[in-house]
Amino acid sequence: MAYLFGDRRHFDFLHFGSHPIHRDLPLYPAFALNLPERLLASDFMTEPEKSTVRLELEEANAYDQYLLHSSAEISAVLRNAMKQGCMVTVYFDMGRSFFLTSLLEVTANGIVLDYGSDESINRQALQAKRLICTMNVNRVKVQFGIAGVRLAQFENRPAFASALPEQLLRLQRREFFRVSTPIIKPLYCELPMPALEGEETMLQLPLLDISAGGLALMVTTRQARLFVHNQIFNDCLLPLPNEPAIHLSLRVCNLFEITNRAGNRYARVGCEYLELAGMPLNQIQRYITHLERERKARENGLA
Repeated sequence: MAYLFGDRRHFDFLHFGSHPIHRDLPLYPAFALNLPERLLASDFMTEPEKSTVRLELEEANAYDQYLLHSSAEISAVLRNAMKQGCMVTVYFDMGRSFFLTSLLEVTANGIVLDYGSDESINRQALQAKRLICTMNVNRVKVQFGIAGVRLAQFENRPAFASALPEQLLRLQRREFFRVSTPIIKPLYCELPMPALEGEETMLQLPLLDISAGGLALMVTTRQARLFVHNQIFNDCLLPLPNEPAIHLSLRVCNLFEITNRAGNRYARVGCEYLELAGMPLNQIQRYITHLERERKARENGLA
C-alpha cells in the first residue's frame, strides 16, 4: 500500500472570472506541479460524463416553505451575499453546463454577475433561456432562477446582467451545515486509486471542509484528472481525532479550479457520502460540533 503526502499552503486571492475575489482559504496540495495548460471547471467533465445535477429550486412543491417571493427580501439576501463575496455557481442546459461567478451589483431592477473565464461557456450562457444560480450564504444554501442573461459592462469590464429573480430558495438544514477543517493539523481522507499491475494505491488527500452530508478535498491539477463527475469511490477511510476511523463511500459532485495570486492552480473536489448513517454519521456530527466550539472559543479569546 502506497501513500501520497503533501505539505500545507495558504492562499488568499482567487479568480473566478474577470473580477478577483479575496478570500482566506487553506489549501493542501499533495504535491506541486506547474502545468502549462489551463484547466477550467468544465474540463473536469467529458460530454458522456455530464449529467443533470439536483437543484432543489426545480422541486418547488417539495421546498415551497423555503421560498421567498418578496422582492425586498430577495434583494436583501442577494446584497448580503454580494457583500460577503460569495461564490455563485450558475447552471444551465438542464444542469449539464455551469460556470463560477460572483455578484457584482444588486438593484431593485436587477443583478449583475461577473463574466466567466471561458468564452465558449459565456456564449452558451447568453443563449440559455433559464439559468439556476446556487451559493452558500452564512452556511445557508441559496438558489434562484433567472430568465436569461444579457451582456453588460461593469466598471469597464464585461459582465452578465439579468432581472431580479422572482423567487429565491433558502435551505437551512442540518446536512448543509459546513465547517472548515483545521490548517495546522489538517484532516485527511484516504481514497483507493487503481495502479499499474493491479496494485491498489491509497491516495491521502487533505480536507478543505466537512459537513454531515459530504466533504471537500483539495488536490493538485494533475490529481484532479483522477476525478470525474458522479464518480464513486468505495472503501474510503476517514480518520477523525479521538474517534475510530470511518469507512465510507464518496460520490464526486463537483470539481473546480482555484488560482492563487502567484498563478498556481489547484482544484477543489466536492463529494457527498453514500448511505452513511448511524454511528459513523454521529462521529462526523460530533467532530463538526467540536470544531464549532473551538472556533467560537477562539473568537471569544478563550483558546
